Amino acid sequence: MVNITIDGQTLEVEAGSTVLQAAERLGIAVPTFCYMKRLPPLASCRMCLVEIEGLRRLQPSCATAVTDGMVVRTNTPLIEETRASMLDMLLANHPLDCPICDKGGECELQDMVMAYGPRRSGFHDSKRVFHSKDIRLSPVVIMNVNRCIQCQRCVRMCEEVVGAVALGTVEKGMDTAVTGFEGSLASCDQCGNCIEVCPVGALMSFPYRYKARPWDLAETDTICPHCGTGCQLTVGARKGEFMRVRSDWEHGMNRETLCVRGRFGLDFIDGSARIKRPMIRRDGALVPVSWEEAGAYLRQRLPAVESKACGGLASPRLPNEALYQFQKLMRTVFRTNSIDCSSRWSTPVDTLAPLVAGHYARAPLEELIGRDCVLVVGGNVTEENPVTEYLLRDAARRRQAGLLMLSARPSRLDADARAVVRVPPGGEAAALGAVVARLAAAAGPALSGDVAAMIGEPGSGPTMAAGGDQLDRLATALTDGGSVTLLVSADILRAPSARATLEQISNCLQVLRTLGKAPAIQFLFDRANQLGAWDMGVLPSALPGLRDIGDNAAHAAFERAWGVAIPSEPGADFDAMLDLCDNGKMGALYVVGSDPLMCYPDRHFVQRALAAAELLIVQDAFLTDTAGLADVVLPAASYGEEPGTFTNNEGRIQMVRKFREPAFEARGNLAIFDFVAALHDQVPQPSTQGEIFDEIARLVPAYEGLTQDGLGRDGAFTRAGRTEPALRFFAPPPAPAVTGRLMLIVGNGLFHNGYLTGHSEILNTVADDPYVEMGAQDAAERALLDGDQVVVRSAQGELTAKLKLNRRFPKGLVFVPENYRALRLNSLMRRGEYPCPVEVERAPGAVGVVPIAGLGAGAQDFAQGLPGGPS
Repeated sequence: MVNITIDGQTLEVEAGSTVLQAAERLGIAVPTFCYMKRLPPLASCRMCLVEIEGLRRLQPSCATAVTDGMVVRTNTPLIEETRASMLDMLLANHPLDCPICDKGGECELQDMVMAYGPRRSGFHDSKRVFHSKDIRLSPVVIMNVNRCIQCQRCVRMCEEVVGAVALGTVEKGMDTAVTGFEGSLASCDQCGNCIEVCPVGALMSFPYRYKARPWDLAETDTICPHCGTGCQLTVGARKGEFMRVRSDWEHGMNRETLCVRGRFGLDFIDGSARIKRPMIRRDGALVPVSWEEAGAYLRQRLPAVESKACGGLASPRLPNEALYQFQKLMRTVFRTNSIDCSSRWSTPVDTLAPLVAGHYARAPLEELIGRDCVLVVGGNVTEENPVTEYLLRDAARRRQAGLLMLSARPSRLDADARAVVRVPPGGEAAALGAVVARLAAAAGPALSGDVAAMIGEPGSGPTMAAGGDQLDRLATALTDGGSVTLLVSADILRAPSARATLEQISNCLQVLRTLGKAPAIQFLFDRANQLGAWDMGVLPSALPGLRDIGDNAAHAAFERAWGVAIPSEPGADFDAMLDLCDNGKMGALYVVGSDPLMCYPDRHFVQRALAAAELLIVQDAFLTDTAGLADVVLPAASYGEEPGTFTNNEGRIQMVRKFREPAFEARGNLAIFDFVAALHDQVPQPSTQGEIFDEIARLVPAYEGLTQDGLGRDGAFTRAGRTEPALRFFAPPPAPAVTGRLMLIVGNGLFHNGYLTGHSEILNTVADDPYVEMGAQDAAERALLDGDQVVVRSAQGELTAKLKLNRRFPKGLVFVPENYRALRLNSLMRRGEYPCPVEVERAPGAVGVVPIAGLGAGAQDFAQGLPGGPS
């Protein structure tokens, strides 16, 4: 520690701190343009100059390290004169077009000139002009290069944080200009972080341009709905109309950064496919009715199906309170434990629950990725959790964390990793088993002989033939590192090998704990509240808090709290519910906010099963394909139209705030649950959001003691498991068979997440075309070129889309984003089979558009304009 005195105030700071950081800690304002906390100092703007006793020249405080006994002054006549001169030079060529500039009212240059600028300029020459018109660099970014003040924030943000390297500079001196490659940003992430950090109106949001002034906006701080990272953002609305999204530099794990979906994808709430009124099926068609008519219809139908099984499916995009109330409604009113929260996979709860309860680190991701080693398992962080990728890149580059990658699909983070293990699709479990064997060998006598024999010998198994060197490097890094974090993509849950992968993750964590590595694990979910859905008990064999349905004490506690008996036997997961439907044994199936017909494998089977349910109730904001098959459709509030909380990947619970009223005749999800319960002459109490939150805080151990008032801007962390996990090891699985065929995997693309973003007009202007991604070697063998229209064919069906070559793709891998409704991607897939064997060949023509199956004529008007819907 060293001592520094600034403007007469003395402070003790860590060695290596800068003068600017010390001044901030003392609350002393020092103006800056080029400085940003998360970027290396550049010291180009010279606005932060200070006087340091003993030095002849003024020094940039952002780049000057503190020395012991240093004496600094931040406001002297010389400093004031220098700042004014710097601003005068900036204004010499800066267009004075504030009345029409989008940055007017929140421009840092305006603020600086008012606070520190000269009263009169000494420059009278004509201003430099690069272009007479603004340049649209991309669908979302427009540039006025004449306003640029050369702070380089945008260029450094793009390269250092985002990793896209889409912006750069040309020319020198006063002629320096920021631009994209050949004046375009066609290959960038379109995240808009360059817009956010631009201090002036040089880079602007095209969708927001000329729509409003900042003082016109009613702003609401809330949480992004698009993935489990849980970024904070601020929504601006003008007279109730959605206008823009911006980030907050001082709050949230994301700070000033957002991805393209978070910054530009919230306009989905105004999508043309919003359900305007309740609908019921009459004469085979869905027809709009009043809420009273829908209630009368349900009151008539429900008694007739109560003798059969009932089940429910709820989306992990719903707030905690809605998810908690849904499982409570199903258990206490519909008298069933057949509830689930995933329409894409079957969750192996018996393996997952001990893993989450015993090992899950409910702590800031920033702390966990600062450890010696960070192992990322499965998925593609770049496209599924972009802001998490930004943090991981920072950890690898600036904090020297050892980043390790183990996945089938390459990502941009591979370039920053110390070891990259590329596995065949579905091969994560076998590769992890090989890593565990190596770690067990390092543990030696610390593990019993029986455990070591079960885990296996290092170097054994068919996975060693390929990637063995990288596996050795990865295992060595884990062994040599002092502390380890595992980040696991939810993508691993898709495969039939999900249970085996979770078992090997558990083995890995236990061996690392034996080695003294204090391991921690977090999932990387691609849905905003997947961890919350598990915590709330939206699972067939687990009560809230991931407590086993057979836990008598937990079962009795919820019965006392709810004042009603609840079923004691585990229910059916969604896959088993579909079987019940298909066999004519499902009375009522209640689907809330989910579209299994679009995303569950084997579309033809799902369509047949849903159609066979005696009563299908769909509650959603949008007219989905599943809603098209429903007997009753109930219009629900969308994101931003009801309050609640999300629990992000870190286990951080944050407020999702309401910023407008529900559209048309939609009602809040909680109000609809009350509506449905009242048809059974019951209403689950409590039924308001705040009261339900309080009940969660009383009954769910991880949320115990939390209050909404205590969440604050940055949320609060739920509690990790309080008991040591049972020491149980699992045998390694066999390696996946090598078929020699192309294997299809699916997931999220960078510009779309799930199906909500398909309703975003802005995101569809950025990326409206589906694509098929594969490696150059596979394409060359089939005489395919980048941009060709290709047919992807499986035993179940086929689709047509544009080919996108990726030279980093391993041989035999094909990826298609699951976000495009027109593709009907799940038509290619078979239940229980993932990845999916396919053939790819050249084909002329474009992607066909198929009418929504089962959609009645009375509902067609609601679906017009829906991407992939009736035309």
